[in-house]
Amino acid sequence: MVQHLFNMNLKWSEGRNGTGTIVADNLHTKISIPREMNGPGVGTNPDEMLLGAAATCYLITLAALLENAKVALLDLSMQAEGYVDVTNGVFTYERIVHKPKIVVQNLTEREQKRINRLAEKAEQTCMISKALKGNVHIACDVQIIQG
Repeated sequence: MVQHLFNMNLKWSEGRNGTGTIVADNLHTKISIPREMNGPGVGTNPDEMLLGAAATCYLITLAALLENAKVALLDLSMQAEGYVDVTNGVFTYERIVHKPKIVVQNLTEREQKRINRLAEKAEQTCMISKALKGNVHIACDVQIIQG
């Protein structure tokens, strides 16, 4: 068994509307509660970071699957959306939508179906998606284009 350990050091000042920092090997940024949630909006926040973790994990997994399947990929990009519900003062991260845009050389109907299957498989096998399963609904809106 191989186990990977990731470390992060965090520091916070003041109360709810304070600010802090996150320091990891490849990440150094300020943090606070976002303006949308009546915070100071300094740096990033847990909502963006959760979306970022889910989106980057999905995109890397998708890229690996497309490469392994030898898809003639011209470009791969993505937009991601995170939806947080606030009901009676309770914040719930409800849903993440991945919107990958896949540009390929030759787009036949068969190739489009194959790429869609790979996009679904990426969501099912992504480590972060699996960690969120049962708590946050994750959907994909895949756009496949012939370049």
